[in-house]
Amino acid sequence: MHDIKSIRDNPQAFDAGLARRGLKPLSASLLAIDEKRRAAILASEQAQARRNAASKEIGDAKKAKDEARAAKLMAEVAELKTTMPELEAAAKAADEELTKELSAIPNIPFDEVPDGVDEHGNVQHHVFGTKRSYSFAPKLHDDLGTALGYMDFEAAAKLSGARFVVLKEGLARLERAIGQFMLDLHTTEHGYTEINPPLLVRNEVMFGTGQLPKFEDDQFWAIKGELLAAPDHERLKTERLGLIPTAEVSLTNLVRESILDEKQLPMRLTALTPCFRAEAGAAGRDTRGMIRQHQFTKVELVSITTPETSKDELERMLACAEEVLRQLDLHYRVMTLCAGDMGFSSQKTYDIEVWMPGQGDGGMFREISSCSVCGDFQARRMDARSRGPDGKPRFVHTLNGSGTAVGRALIAVMETYQQEDGSIAVPDVLQPYMGGLKVIARE
Repeated sequence: MHDIKSIRDNPQAFDAGLARRGLKPLSASLLAIDEKRRAAILASEQAQARRNAASKEIGDAKKAKDEARAAKLMAEVAELKTTMPELEAAAKAADEELTKELSAIPNIPFDEVPDGVDEHGNVQHHVFGTKRSYSFAPKLHDDLGTALGYMDFEAAAKLSGARFVVLKEGLARLERAIGQFMLDLHTTEHGYTEINPPLLVRNEVMFGTGQLPKFEDDQFWAIKGELLAAPDHERLKTERLGLIPTAEVSLTNLVRESILDEKQLPMRLTALTPCFRAEAGAAGRDTRGMIRQHQFTKVELVSITTPETSKDELERMLACAEEVLRQLDLHYRVMTLCAGDMGFSSQKTYDIEVWMPGQGDGGMFREISSCSVCGDFQARRMDARSRGPDGKPRFVHTLNGSGTAVGRALIAVMETYQQEDGSIAVPDVLQPYMGGLKVIARE
């Protein structure tokens, strides 16, 4: 959420930031709503002050036995009692209108973020490793998994429809091993605190991290209902909870509506959870295999920091996510996203793209992690603050990143470590999690 005072102080900079996102100027319309809001609040406050003053003057008039003045003042107070609720309602309506407009506007990119309208404007930051050479044509992960008998899309479709998968035996264990390896790495070596959060959250929690209101159709929703008795009929009371699209939602909102001691910061949290995405905005994309699933597993990294340290924390978080792929010895590149390709809440984002040799014609890079700094954008939506050096509360800064997507790591391992006979060599770092198993082959 944006600070209307900041927009009021520098509307040109705000509109320039929106232009980099491909959006039209909005400061004039926002400031018009704000002016109406401020005028409504002032009128309400003045009416309350006048009512208080008039009530005191009534007592003074009665003491002075000035009945005519007392009667006039009493009539004025009675009129104020009638108009004040209307003034308060007008102030509340204007405030809600401004909040609604602000809540739909994405964060402003840092100056250092490259310009661009889509992924074609992203800039390569650095590369790790090189492409492996094979004496055979590398296969896609779904061809490998189906041939092994351990990846079943047909069974998943019978259970849940398209974009689900059933993993079995060696591949099921390999996916579990990858997630456990990531979680152990981040907690024991990178200083993150492991959390096991709820997978179902309230609307206001989805709002806090920016999923609502703009991306409502991209979420899965669970509706809880119960019949309530009424004087002459029964009605259904419903409560809606959202399935988390990423553990960022639960982890970041752990600090909502609170004032932290800055000695607690930076707060670094991680979780290994299922994630659920309706992918309404991605219809027709990546329909084959496990690239884009409605349900997938991911290790999430979240940091809560002071304003002074959030930029450095982004670089640290990126390094933590990279270390996962380095230990798996996977070839990848890091991209700095352009302004038009960043997520809604982000000020700056790095994407890690891992090389998948079976993808496309001769292999291709696919996103496996996204690390973002959000400034105080999410904190304002959550009312998450810390007590600063001067003792006054101020909004914290939030960051989030994939550390990494487990399903896509599974795909990368399968395609990278595939052997000519269709078996999958298990990376050294994962073998302890696989009971020492070195190769996944069809029995």
